Amino acid sequence: MKTTRARRPQPAIREQKAAGQQRAGLASRNKDAAPRTGDEFVSGRKPRGVTPGQAFGQARSATAGAERRSAEAEAPRGGRDVVTKAKRMKQRAGSQHEVAVQKQLRAKRLTSAQVGEERLQKALAYSGVGSRRDMEELIAAGRVSVNGKIAELGSRVKQGDDVRVDGKRVTMRWQDRLARVVLYHKQEGELVTRDDPQGRVTVFDRLPRLSSSKWVAVGRLDFNTSGLLIFTTSGDLANRMTHPRFEMEREYAVRVLGELTDDQIAQLRKGIELDDGPARFTHIEAQGGEGMNHWYRVVLKEGRNREVRRMFEHFDLTVSRLMRVRFGALTLPGRLKRGQFYELSETEVLAVMKWAGLKLNGEAKE
Repeated sequence: MKTTRARRPQPAIREQKAAGQQRAGLASRNKDAAPRTGDEFVSGRKPRGVTPGQAFGQARSATAGAERRSAEAEAPRGGRDVVTKAKRMKQRAGSQHEVAVQKQLRAKRLTSAQVGEERLQKALAYSGVGSRRDMEELIAAGRVSVNGKIAELGSRVKQGDDVRVDGKRVTMRWQDRLARVVLYHKQEGELVTRDDPQGRVTVFDRLPRLSSSKWVAVGRLDFNTSGLLIFTTSGDLANRMTHPRFEMEREYAVRVLGELTDDQIAQLRKGIELDDGPARFTHIEAQGGEGMNHWYRVVLKEGRNREVRRMFEHFDLTVSRLMRVRFGALTLPGRLKRGQFYELSETEVLAVMKWAGLKLNGEAKE
């Protein structure tokens, strides 16, 4: 009996033919593609124009490059920890009038006559050349010139002067605009310094970068202290808030293991003697607690190193938590989470300048 082979349906034949043409087209397009790696030798297919040795070398090079890029992405630059930038605290936009006033303040610039002359070391520091102390050393060494003459300590400069360090002209920046002020909620374990020998992350690494000036910290907080840190572009504002003669109040929330007696609280108000001199709280108030932990709210008018901790240690009480909640007229916002920052608006900065007795650009009023 004669058998007949069943024919495939025509649509299936057309699909098979199309698939074959598609594979041929892909092979043609990939003919001049990037060199193949050694993975193709695992399946037994030998690439044209590439020897096994070449393919292995290409695979090893590609793998090493990928590992290097991965390591560079994960490893800290310059041996430093990976920096996570602080997030800005969310806030509502002001009214149209407030926005318009802030825009005007942001655009306002002082004239050369209003800015006047500035001490050379201060102007150089503000221009980002280095710290004031470093600039004083440069000037004393005769490495700074103004309008072609070697400068001396105490020299003053103004806009338009030709200032050079080691013969190279410095692009000077001037305090001719409203300063910026940032409130940062410092976390425990962060350093308040610009350079750490161990390469650890500092609070300055967490702040937004500035192109025309630099952040100046208003006071410091030690490694294990959290809370309010203030940064500004005005060195005069920072000096006004931290210099001892202005007696700016600092308020802290303190948790200790143990409890102060009434007599000890009275002594802390009156003053006790520490290794570096007398110290006292202008205000101290018990805030309750649980078990062995007791909270206190304290206020003092100076900021010596570990002063609050040492005052409690004077009575053999260990501080287990310390948070700064206020510095002068600026208070830590309740919605400001740890590791976040809040930048004051132009109208708020102007109010701070008036409170500190400073001009719009941060200079002291005469």
